[in-house]
Amino acid sequence: MTVPTRKEAVARPGRRGPADPVRALMHRHRELCEHAVDPLEIAAALEDCGVTDRTAARFRHRDVFSLAEELYARVPRVETGPCPVAAGHAPVPRSRGVRTALQLLPGAVCAAALAAFAATAPATPLARPAVEAAGVLLVALALRLALRTGPLRVREAGLPTLLVCWTTGQAVYGHWLLTELLGGGPHLPLHPRAAAASVLGLVCAVAPAAGCARWFAVRGRRGLAASRDLAELASRVRPLLLGATAAFLVAQVALLAAARAVLGGTGARDLAAAAALGTLLFLARLLAVHGFRGAAATGLATAAVLEALACASVLLARIPRLSPAGAPVETLIRHAGPAAVPALACTVAAAGLLAYGLRALTGAWAHSPAAATEADRP
Repeated sequence: MTVPTRKEAVARPGRRGPADPVRALMHRHRELCEHAVDPLEIAAALEDCGVTDRTAARFRHRDVFSLAEELYARVPRVETGPCPVAAGHAPVPRSRGVRTALQLLPGAVCAAALAAFAATAPATPLARPAVEAAGVLLVALALRLALRTGPLRVREAGLPTLLVCWTTGQAVYGHWLLTELLGGGPHLPLHPRAAAASVLGLVCAVAPAAGCARWFAVRGRRGLAASRDLAELASRVRPLLLGATAAFLVAQVALLAAARAVLGGTGARDLAAAAALGTLLFLARLLAVHGFRGAAATGLATAAVLEALACASVLLARIPRLSPAGAPVETLIRHAGPAAVPALACTVAAAGLLAYGLRALTGAWAHSPAAATEADRP
């Protein structure tokens, strides 16, 4: 009878172990997982202990790296740096009420700015642009503060600002821009007019976006702790992602409808474009929060490219030999209005991000302790 070696004993799960075989391995290598800075470090240690891809299959994983990802995600990290209090930097606690107020701040600032702009007399040509510029600046600062706290906070680099500004500008000013291009413009002087109801609805949607992101992060973390393998985790996370997206979309449509009822002057198609943009931004931010910033930027870039191609095709149609280039966009605008262009572009990009998220956010890496605790971290 042959006696198993030490490496085989460490790597082999017991035949009569628990229903979750990874849990036994997690306890066995807890110290390693607590101090690991990357799943690669855990994978290297497992291979050094004799764990191969065939051994990982016994733990219901396709390879060693997939097994290391789950171990890295399920074991909380142990902070090895100096204590903030000992270093002279005491932590500043923030209650949930304060964080909620920060998420509501952009909507309040935007409503105040719109009220101030409406109260400014049209006969004062210098005061209205100054009030508008000050309102844009204050809303931008409030948005930056809201996105840097709570569940919408991205731990490293955030989303590309240029892509966010372009897609937002197309949804807010797209009606004016495409109308000017189709009319032979743009004509000087430029007088772009933003859809006030769309702006207010989009800014107010930061609060439900934070709530849905936190709900998804907390539920996803619970699903990871209760799952016995990646297939079970995927079956738990996919309904959560669809539910969070649907809940945000319903809340956003309600906010846009309320803003339209209060401010007026915005058509249903403009609100549809704003809703598509808001859903795209929500999915991109959710992917970025959980570590998929490249995919989030790709989704925003897709919408920006589609919108830019639509504007370029209208300009190319002015050249006699290239007049058919603008036919698809002109047909779409003729039947559905100018707002259909940003609405279609954002819908296509949002659908792509949702399909990607249904596959990417079902992995253990997407629900690591660091990503999950961002929902409650100031």
